[in-house]
Order: sequence, then C-alpha cells, then structure tokens
Amino acid sequence: MLINNGGISQRSLAHETPIENDRKIMEIDFFSYVILTKALLPPMIERKEGYIAATSSLSGKFGFHQRSSYAAAKHAIQGYFETLRMELKPFGISVTIAYPGRINTSISINALEKDGSKHGVMDPAQASGMSAEDCAKHYIRAIKKSRAEALIGGKEFIMYHLKRFFPRLFFKLIGKIKAN
Repeated sequence: MLINNGGISQRSLAHETPIENDRKIMEIDFFSYVILTKALLPPMIERKEGYIAATSSLSGKFGFHQRSSYAAAKHAIQGYFETLRMELKPFGISVTIAYPGRINTSISINALEKDGSKHGVMDPAQASGMSAEDCAKHYIRAIKKSRAEALIGGKEFIMYHLKRFFPRLFFKLIGKIKAN
C-alpha cells in the first residue's frame, strides 16, 4: 500500500506568482506522488495486488482565491489517479483519492507567499477545521471500504455540492468569500 500525502500551498495571486513557485508547488504536490507511485507500481503489478491512495484537497474540486497553483496540482492529482484507477483495475490494484477540506494542519503557515517566503499565519478556517487525527480516521475508513473518493471535512463541502448542482449560485458565492 502506498498513501501519497503531502504538499505545499500558496497565498498569492496567480498573476503575481513567479513561475518558480508554480513549478515548486507542482513538483511537491503532484510530481512527488507520480514518482513514488511509479517506483512502487512494478511489484504491485507483478503480484496483481496493491493499493494506492492519493491525497488531493477540496481545492482539487474547485479553485479558490490565491491558490491557483495549489488548485492546479490538486486537480492534476484527480485526473492522474482517476486514470490510474481505470488502468490498474485489471491488475487487482485499487486507488482512492481523498479530498480533505478544512483540516487543522500547518499548511497555511507553510504556504508560499509570492516572494517564496512562508505565509507564517494560521488561517482561521484551518484553525477551526477537523483535526488531522479525525481526518486520518476517515481516510483509513475510505481505504478499507475501497472507495474511489473520500470527501473529508465539514460544512465547507456545501460549496462542492453547490458547484455540482447549482454552478451559477456557486460562482456567485465563491466570488464573495474573502481569501485568508
């Protein structure tokens, strides 16, 4: 079993984010998952069994202010691992993609500012989010049940459902939310 989990976020407008930051976020948040997965796939394929999990984010379902590269990397995880799930099914290998929402971690503290420095601030939404321990429990439960996707979090997933069923309302509301 491989659980790809880790990443770095950002707190900068897309047009102000240097390409170096965009590349760094993609390398850490997307390509590290691909590299680890490709390294461990051959023995799984040979044994015709295995499990791969990839941690995306609610930002992998829709973008948000000051998180353009982060959202892009998380969207890339969705596309890559959904495809991998289809390709690996004949080999008996399962894939779960987790989409955590607001989880109380240091991701906002370590997020990149436009100059590449750490944001250094705990976003209020992160601080009031689900504990990392509870998130892990939900994640493991989803893996045990071989779920294709696991939406993990709280009321922030209202926005996911709004986008899915009422996109006009979603885009109207998301534009009014202030970035942290």
